[in-house]
Amino acid sequence: MGPVEARIEKWVYGGEGLARIPTPEGSRAVLVPFTLPAETVRIDAGDGIHAGLTELVTPSPDRVQPPCPLFTNCGGCHYQHAPYSFQLQAKADILREQLRRVGKIEYKGEIETISGAPLGYRNRVQLHIENGRLGYLRPRSHRLVALDGECPVASPRLNQAIAQMRERLQDRQFPRFVKSFELFTNETDVQVNVLETDKPVAKRFFEWCESAQEMDYETSVGTFRVSPRSFFQVNRFLIEQLVDAALGDARGESALDLYAGVGLFALPMTERFGNIIAVEAGASAARDLSFNATRIEDKLENVNFEIAQSRVDDFLSRYIKSGATPDFVLADPPRAGLGKSVTTSLTRLSPARLAIVSCDPATLARDLAALSGYSIEKMILVDLFPQTYHLETIVHLKRA
Repeated sequence: MGPVEARIEKWVYGGEGLARIPTPEGSRAVLVPFTLPAETVRIDAGDGIHAGLTELVTPSPDRVQPPCPLFTNCGGCHYQHAPYSFQLQAKADILREQLRRVGKIEYKGEIETISGAPLGYRNRVQLHIENGRLGYLRPRSHRLVALDGECPVASPRLNQAIAQMRERLQDRQFPRFVKSFELFTNETDVQVNVLETDKPVAKRFFEWCESAQEMDYETSVGTFRVSPRSFFQVNRFLIEQLVDAALGDARGESALDLYAGVGLFALPMTERFGNIIAVEAGASAARDLSFNATRIEDKLENVNFEIAQSRVDDFLSRYIKSGATPDFVLADPPRAGLGKSVTTSLTRLSPARLAIVSCDPATLARDLAALSGYSIEKMILVDLFPQTYHLETIVHLKRA
């Protein structure tokens, strides 16, 4: 099939616009990147679901000039052609649609939105190396887009670190077998983490890069040590707002923090609950969590704070057998979501209040549908990833 004209109906989760093109049988849906609803476009439809944009026939009046010259070539951003207010409203609509389509949940309540600066927000990026050049990957590809200047969504210190690594790449000391790495910063120090390499990387490489192996990230809710293999939120502007929104007005005698990481939610919980168990499976994050807890020992004099290094489903199986029921459970799972085992255990545990922090609306919808006996009390969209289709959702649930 050659180029065909189509009208974009709406944005869908994944960063593309939905259009329908005629077929001998009637029509079929295609997804077109870098488009806006109501635009008429010419596309190379091919045979699959993803179509290539070849021409904007009738651009939307909402379309804006992207701040990055690499936009559409780089796969990192999806929405730079849309005003930020447009992005926020579209993400709320997409969240509702995912709840309805995946979880059969017709949520009619308000979706509160928390947002920050749409550029310069990232404290962490992943970079790839190809033929002596540094950059990101093209959309749905392993081909490199060279980053020769600054990245608009990266923080100032991160852009400085990118420039330094670009210079180091030209030095003979740089190991040619390193294929990709990650940079993480607290706006003072920078941590270099090698992600893909053909050989082990010597310690002297990280020393040469002046990499902070155990970096302190200061926030108004605490100072957190973050080691190379530990996770921390990527939006430097919204960390405190995320914590406040996730905890809400929750208070009581006992609480669980599932998938606790380095303690971003667990440590602020110590001001609200007398007994807290923070559950984290990762060895690096669990060590950081333990270290971070020692920093607030004065606050723990009247608090029973326990760390369980365990898979969440294994921990819940043991915890249920103890007969205890916490007043509040917070769960911040990875993109794969809670899953059947954890949602079944949480339903059996039946805490009075439950908060889920999710980075994927599809797995969130699946998990919410599986949590019987709960109703949605509040839903909050935290836009941790401006210019992209990704979104963070906090759902507060109460036992029906």
